[in-house]
Amino acid sequence: MSLTQAPTARTEMLIRRPVSEVFEAFVDPAVTSRFWFSRGSARLAAGKSVTWHWDDYGAVAHVTVRALEPNRRILIEWPTPVEWRFTPRGPDATQVVITASGFTGTDDEIVAHAIDSMGGFSLLLAGCKALLERGIELNLVADRSPDHHVKSRG
Repeated sequence: MSLTQAPTARTEMLIRRPVSEVFEAFVDPAVTSRFWFSRGSARLAAGKSVTWHWDDYGAVAHVTVRALEPNRRILIEWPTPVEWRFTPRGPDATQVVITASGFTGTDDEIVAHAIDSMGGFSLLLAGCKALLERGIELNLVADRSPDHHVKSRG
């Protein structure tokens, strides 16, 4: 069997906080590091390149911000496109949709990348929701694969 359409990873979540606060959580690495990566080199800004670190895994991502529309949309290249869309749901809630696309490799590898991305971005949204709504840091990303932590490798 071969693919007839390139898979995309898409996940979404309602976060019961104002759109400006939810958007800021993804732009400001001081907030994002509380639910996703360990640290980021700078705030997201259109045309800017930033570096994200997942210290537990010894992983680094170099990301280029292709578009940033305040309180509406973020588009990055990592190295494939990832887009966040923010839709207000009244004054105190935001629907966040994340879509990742452009996966490469064999058909099996493309499908595996899409599935893995959807799972990872689902954890990202759940962690953001817990932090912004309840002030709880769930450590979902760090706890997803503890056997792959740098310290557990040797």
